[in-house]
Amino acid sequence: MDLNEVIFVITKGFVNDERFNLISQMRRAADSVALNIAEGSTSQSNLEYKRFLNYSIRSIVEVVSALFIEKRRNYIEEEVFQSTYGQCEEPVKMIQSLKKKLTSK
Repeated sequence: MDLNEVIFVITKGFVNDERFNLISQMRRAADSVALNIAEGSTSQSNLEYKRFLNYSIRSIVEVVSALFIEKRRNYIEEEVFQSTYGQCEEPVKMIQSLKKKLTSK
């Protein structure tokens, strides 16, 4: 959820031309992280839950890819890029840890 808020704030400052492209895509990917975790938590099996956790990781990777695009287009400063990139690492680690726990059960 924290990553979601960061992405929302960052994309507020983008040019209007990106409203239906990069802004929309990035916000949807950030939303998808939390939404897939929530949906997977109601799964009937650990295998299915892990599948949704993998979707969440893929969404974080999509956010990271968008960050690189933003940086190349000079929409964000290096400091904002580095900070946000770092914030993408933590949920991946947490999700990977949860996946391992589900595997051991």
